[in-house]
Amino acid sequence: MANIRPLNNKKYHISKHRFAELYHFCLQYNEWKLDLRFRTDTVKSAGCIGEKLPQGDQNPTETLAIERVILEEKCKLIEDTVREVEPEIYPYLLKAVTNEDITFLYLKEMMGIPCGKDLYYDRRRRFYYLLAQKKINL
Repeated sequence: MANIRPLNNKKYHISKHRFAELYHFCLQYNEWKLDLRFRTDTVKSAGCIGEKLPQGDQNPTETLAIERVILEEKCKLIEDTVREVEPEIYPYLLKAVTNEDITFLYLKEMMGIPCGKDLYYDRRRRFYYLLAQKKINL
């Protein structure tokens, strides 16, 4: 897990293993966005995202539509949670939680994040805390 430290379990009630799950869930975001953008052909749709769908009478178009809905819901969960945490730094925080090795220094010097280090790290921790609460229901 790169240089990302797990959240304080006593404060956020998220174990290091749960944090690792959330961290890796978010890192799949860019793959999901690519799938949504480029995988629209039903001929190549069977089983591309690794979700086990019921076998039977489903046709390829229906299978692709179901897979796309699943991916859209996952992307929306991450995006909505980031927006909820801090709308003003949404694009910076989204980039940080969906990519490896995006440091505060990178966000500050390359992207011009409009906040300080303490606020950024506080909001990132809050993001994972909220995501953990929301993801329980999935």
